[in-house]
Amino acid sequence: MLRFDLPRVPAHVIRFEAFVTHVLCWLSLLVSPWFLVVPLAQGAVRGFLGHRYCPAHLLWRRLFEAAGGAGRLEDAGPKMFANKVLFIASGAALALYLAGSELWQVPCVVLITFSFLEWGLSFCAACWVYSAWYKRFPAAG
Repeated sequence: MLRFDLPRVPAHVIRFEAFVTHVLCWLSLLVSPWFLVVPLAQGAVRGFLGHRYCPAHLLWRRLFEAAGGAGRLEDAGPKMFANKVLFIASGAALALYLAGSELWQVPCVVLITFSFLEWGLSFCAACWVYSAWYKRFPAAG
């Protein structure tokens, strides 16, 4: 559902979070899949509770605002949707790893790709899907 009751989030902070996700996913591929626990937790908090409850987001936001580089404010609804996708993909990767399957790398590579699109090119695929969905199926009321 569309969320208009959420405080907006600064663009550069969101891009930095995508960069952190990108780095953590690379570390999970190259070092240990257990690095995916961090995106799993952040995706759960930011995706289901909101950015205002994520300690890392609050810290980064404070640092970026103090430096004067937080960027324009963006709607949090699509970003929450993106974080729900992050939660599901990192959870699936960890579950596959725990099951002994080499397929855990597939959702990890997908996260690497989409997190790069977000921080490197400022293209949020989840945001695009979110807005396309609500153009096709408008919210009732």
